[in-house]
Amino acid sequence: MSEISAALVKELRDLTAAPMMDCKRALEETGGDLEAARKLLRERGMAEAGKRAGRETTEGIVLATIGGNVGAMVAVGCETEPVARNEEFLRFAERALEAVEAGGADVVAELEEERTELVGRIGENVAVHGAVRLEAMGAEALAEYVHPPANKIGVLVKYRGGSPTAARQLAMHISFARPRYATRGQVPESDVEAEREILAKQPDVQDKPEQVREKIVAGRLDKWYAEAVLEDQPWIHDPDTTVGAALAETGLEVLEFERFALAE
Repeated sequence: MSEISAALVKELRDLTAAPMMDCKRALEETGGDLEAARKLLRERGMAEAGKRAGRETTEGIVLATIGGNVGAMVAVGCETEPVARNEEFLRFAERALEAVEAGGADVVAELEEERTELVGRIGENVAVHGAVRLEAMGAEALAEYVHPPANKIGVLVKYRGGSPTAARQLAMHISFARPRYATRGQVPESDVEAEREILAKQPDVQDKPEQVREKIVAGRLDKWYAEAVLEDQPWIHDPDTTVGAALAETGLEVLEFERFALAE
């Protein structure tokens, strides 16, 4: 077999973005057949992705964007902090965001081949943990917030009324306080009953007279609401008031929100 030229190695590198030495080895193993070498690199990338599929991806990045009446957000995880700053990893995350903005969350599945090839090249597991696209209609508007400097927590909010400043403050609050529901009315009754049952079985409740137990459970359920429900949470910008009161003052109505976080 003739020696593999540097030009051929570079051509394969340009086609696959694989490391130069991996390209050279693949060409050597395939007798200089460019297409066969490209296929070999893809197969190795898929095999590498399969081996790493179970590894935790708690590092990475959350990206969000708003263009006109459309907002999109993705959370893309990797294994280590250095890879979270890797140019190839960041390009993949950007492409995922662009794809979701254009076509919705389901289009992430179309990036699977690119994801597996990336895993093969960088030697770490990569996973898309979340993807969302929100569209504002009429008087509705959108706000986003990604918490710096790690950029591992992001929020996308659809709202009506208020102001962009108030909406951004709300997105910051959500990033910090991790609400599960916007209002009490959105909490499934099954969740409330499950929590009520847990509270009622706590030893310090069981020890009390029966007529007192309901009051204790009701009080603790209110505390649970204050953790899980956005409008009941203490407003991080003024803990003496609730989010519901703060939003009422600004005239902002929350219609929908999504929060992504890596390493939680």
